[in-house]
Amino acid sequence: MNISFRTINPDDLPFLIKLYRSTREEELSLTAMSEEEKQRFIEFQFNAQHAHYTNAYKDAEFNLVLINNKPAGRLYVWRTESQIRIMDIALLPEHRGKGTGTKLLQALINESKETEKKLNIHVEYYNPALRLYQRLGFKKTDDTGVYYFMERMPDQ
Repeated sequence: MNISFRTINPDDLPFLIKLYRSTREEELSLTAMSEEEKQRFIEFQFNAQHAHYTNAYKDAEFNLVLINNKPAGRLYVWRTESQIRIMDIALLPEHRGKGTGTKLLQALINESKETEKKLNIHVEYYNPALRLYQRLGFKKTDDTGVYYFMERMPDQ
């Protein structure tokens, strides 16, 4: 398995919407919305999130995760003088639970150690990856009511 990255571009939006939807399927399955309504809802939510990320984090890296040169996920990272913020990390369902997320996070952990910057992320309460973050040394430092703010110090 060869993992690589490239900066997202406007042609990637259909893939990114599909990826976003894949992270919300469980929630969508609990609604009585029609398929058309679900898709409109997902597109609205994705567009709002995408606009927020690109406006609020001007200097961030917005990367597509490629596995064997095929789009498999996204990794959005914002770096400052004191921190590495994982803004978003998501993989298509067929790439989850196979160690890819661990490899992506381990690379960021290594960067955190090398640069002596803390590594942090907001994680939704029900996100299955929460256990992965905890296993890799991330600690809950805040509870926003929907998300845990988690940090991993560089000297861990």
